[in-house]
This record gives sequence, C-alpha cells and structure tokens, in this order.
Amino acid sequence: MRIVMIGSGYVGLVSGACFADFGHQVTCVDKDEGKIARLNAGQIPIYEPGLDDLVARNVAAGRLSFSTELAGPVEKADVIFIAVGTPSRRGDGHADLSYVYAAAAEMAPCLKGFTVVVTKSTVPVGTGDEVERIIGETNPEAQFTVASNPEFLREGAAIEDFKRPDRIVIGIEDERARPVMEEVYRPLYLNQAPILFTGRRTSELIKYAANAFLAVKITFINEIADLCEAVGADVQQVARGIGLDNRIGAKFLHAGPGYGGSCFPKDTLALVKTAEDSGTPVRIVEATVAVNDTRKRAMGRKIITACGGSVRGKKIAVLGLTFKPNTDDMRDAPSLAIIQALEDNGASVSAFDPEGMAAARPLLPNVEFATSPYEAADGAAALVIVTEWNAFRALDLEALHARMEGDVLVDLRNIYRPDTVEAAGFTYTGVGRGLAVAPEALAIAAE
Repeated sequence: MRIVMIGSGYVGLVSGACFADFGHQVTCVDKDEGKIARLNAGQIPIYEPGLDDLVARNVAAGRLSFSTELAGPVEKADVIFIAVGTPSRRGDGHADLSYVYAAAAEMAPCLKGFTVVVTKSTVPVGTGDEVERIIGETNPEAQFTVASNPEFLREGAAIEDFKRPDRIVIGIEDERARPVMEEVYRPLYLNQAPILFTGRRTSELIKYAANAFLAVKITFINEIADLCEAVGADVQQVARGIGLDNRIGAKFLHAGPGYGGSCFPKDTLALVKTAEDSGTPVRIVEATVAVNDTRKRAMGRKIITACGGSVRGKKIAVLGLTFKPNTDDMRDAPSLAIIQALEDNGASVSAFDPEGMAAARPLLPNVEFATSPYEAADGAAALVIVTEWNAFRALDLEALHARMEGDVLVDLRNIYRPDTVEAAGFTYTGVGRGLAVAPEALAIAAE
C-alpha cells in the first residue's frame, strides 16, 4: 500500500520505517527542511536502538523516502497518517492540536480517490470529528474517512513494540476503513497480534486512559516508597510482593524520582482537562499529576539531606539525564528539576549521560558535562544515579569513591544493593529502603 506519514518525529519516523519494513511504500513528510535533509543523508535525528539500520535498509530497498512536499505523496496515497506533535498548550494544559488541524487543512485539497486519513498522534476525544469537518469543508469533493490509530511505543523499545505489539487499536466510524486498515497491519496477523476495532472516540480515549493508568501505578509505588522509608520497610520487596498478584502485575512498580518523557506528563494533564470540560473530573489522575510534579523537586531535597543538610559550595555528580534509558529524550526528565533544586541550594553539578548530553546542554547551561561517569565524579561530594542506564549497573564503585572528595551515593533507581555500595566506602541512600524503626516509634507515629 502507499502510505504517507505526516510528521517525521519520533512516532512518524519509527512507524514509517516499520511500515516500510512490512513491504508498504512509505513517504515521511515534514516541514523541517533540515530534518528531511539529514534523513536523506542517512542521519537519524533521534536516538532509538536499531532505527538507523531499519531506515537505511528500507531506503536502500526503495520502500522508504523523505520529503518536504505534501501534495505529490498525498495524491497517490491509500492511507495518510497524521503523526505531528500535540504538546501541552501553554497556559491551560490542554493538548495543542494546531499542528494536527493544519495538517488536515493542508492535505485536503490534494486528496485523490478514496483515502483513509488516520490520526496517529495522541489526541483528545473528538479530534477525529474535527479533522473530518476540516477536510470536508476544505474539499467537499474529497472521498475519505477518518480513523484513529493511537501508538503505544516505548522509547528505547519502539521497534520491538511496533512489530510485536500487545494490541493494535483502530477507531472507525465508516466500515470502508476496516479492510484498508486490516491490509496496513496484515503482516502482524502472522504474529497473531490482537487488533481491536472500536468507535473513533473510544480509540482516542483508550490511549489517554492507558497512559494515565500506568502513571498512576508509578506514582502509587513512589508514595509507598516514602511510607517504606518512614516505617522501615523495603519498597522493592513490597513491589515484588504485590506485583506477583496477577491482578496487579509487576510492571511500572519501580520506585524512583517520578515519571517524565513525551507522553505521561502531557497525556495525564490533557486527560484531566478533557474530564474537567466534560464535567466528570478524574480525581485519581489529578492527584497523580500533582504528586509527580512535587516528587522530582523532593528528590533534590533528598540528595541535600544525604549530604548532611547542605550542598552549598559542593560539587554533585549526576549520572543519567534522560527521563529513561535507551533514549536521548529530555522532555520532563526528573533530572531537570533535581539539578535545578541542587543549583538553587548552592551546589555545582557535573553530569554524564550516554546519549542525552547534546539535548541536555541548552536546558542545563550551568552544568559541567563529563565524558564518563568517572570524570563526572572527580572531586564530587556526592554521586547521584538518576537514570538507570545499563552502563551504570556495573560501575567500579571503589574507583569512583577514590576520585571523589565525599562518600555519599544516592541511588534514585535502586540499581545497587546497599551492602555493595557500603563495601566500596560509600554512605548509601536509596528510594524506599527504610532503616529499621523501633516499635515505640511506630506507635508514636500512629498517634
């Protein structure tokens, strides 16, 4: 099939390359001339494991191309995916749909023959209705239908997620779209990937509901971690104990500094705003957003406490800047709030991240960027692990300790055992790993 992907960012580029690998003819279109020039030169603008090889293979095979021109590819397309950004709108937190609507208006005059237009971007309920209205009013002669097909890609594992998905959700209001979308995803039938056809509005809501639920799980275990520290329990054992219950599951029960990235922060906020506008507030999600916002800064205070209550004039080494490993994405990364809290309290910060430092530099102008974890640790009073990159899981702790002036290690991802850290000469602080509390102290706390 002939597919056009409008938007060559994270979702558009990964999806387009994967569709091409299925054998479809794909054109990724973007207004950013510099991005398209880099893609045509074989340069991938984002870090995603395996994406460079996937793109190169399909470009060489003639199935994948990149262009700034919309009209030509749209005229020939069987399916057009809208995969542009929907950031939080400044001022009110609603999803900014201006790029989605602009794409709909621009493609409308170019449609030839029956075409399925698909919103791949994460959009609020009712967006497909508006896209349909815009296209219909702009080109009353157009033969088209609008479908919803939300993405469920995890950064760092996006290609695997696309090719072996838990589910494929497709929202339609016109049965003519069903055979077309079945053909688009036909290669995945071989893997028996479940395809769920729903109404268009239901499909739009599924994406927001899924991300909100995962955000709730993360925030829940983070609050349990605080309780563990207060009462002398171990959050990792608590998480394992509840995660073994199949009704709960172990995924997303890892205590840490809070969630970030391109999806959870904006999607939870957009769901809150949609629910408010509909007169059905989602209080659990509202609380999740509030708790997560305050947690990141609280991790800065946790580091300060571990350093004896003051970091003024001290150097703090931070390992990991991206919101998660295996990506260079700095959007809403916990490291930003943590480092800001440290700098506000008089600390200087050195940092290292395997892939995220180029994106981090303009966001952290006062940070000294190192070429390795060991260089970052030179002369530091404390070492802080913020992102759980595999490269940080087997560090030579004794060598790190020898290069530091202090002996504090704060492990915000609990990737090290306390006894291992302490054997290397460090004073250890983790998340949700409480010290033993005397029974009388618990009784006082209960009162």
